[in-house]
Amino acid sequence: MNHVALVGRMTKDPDVRMIGDGRMQASFTLAVNRSFKNQQGDIDADFIFITIWGRTAESTVKHCGKGSLIGVSGRIQTRSYEREDRTRAFVTQVAGEDVRFLITKKPSSEEHTNVQTQVSSSALSTNSAADHFELPSQNREKESLPIF
Repeated sequence: MNHVALVGRMTKDPDVRMIGDGRMQASFTLAVNRSFKNQQGDIDADFIFITIWGRTAESTVKHCGKGSLIGVSGRIQTRSYEREDRTRAFVTQVAGEDVRFLITKKPSSEEHTNVQTQVSSSALSTNSAADHFELPSQNREKESLPIF
């Protein structure tokens, strides 16, 4: 079984490109805190490279930018390539299949705004689950169990 689930913050706005079949590809680095402190008493983070495609990429680029807290599930993928000096380089990344928006921050770069306007309106239809996502109200009475 090859499945990974991560929650972390985007370190920068997603890098976007259109791939050959007209679908969007987005990639970004997710900073994921470790669950323990180092010898200095600080919490370290791992920086995980994520790639997503299609509608998932379109919604993420539209709603998320540097600092957004998101959850990503997918699979670990490895590949290798030959560098110019003829040595072999290995890359490990997460091929994201599902992205959940927890706390969003709009993308800051103009490049992402231009890509969004190029994407067809049907691809970013209001039927997307991300468009209907709402955080719970802070003023609600405590109806459920506390989260520790």
